[in-house]
Amino acid sequence: MQTLIRLKVEKFIENGQEYFVATSDDLQGLVAEGKTVQEAIEIAEDVAKVLLDLEK
Repeated sequence: MQTLIRLKVEKFIENGQEYFVATSDDLQGLVAEGKTVQEAIEIAEDVAKVLLDLEK
């Protein structure tokens, strides 16, 4: 079974370093950071799986 979760991905620049943070209003506690948008999304998928397993 698949669960669709909307992600909000924001770009940040700190000390000249660019990074992306993915969060979701659909799943409390989901926060993922990556060097690229794709990396942040992939990490968010892993975090979502763990959070959904904990809800069971």
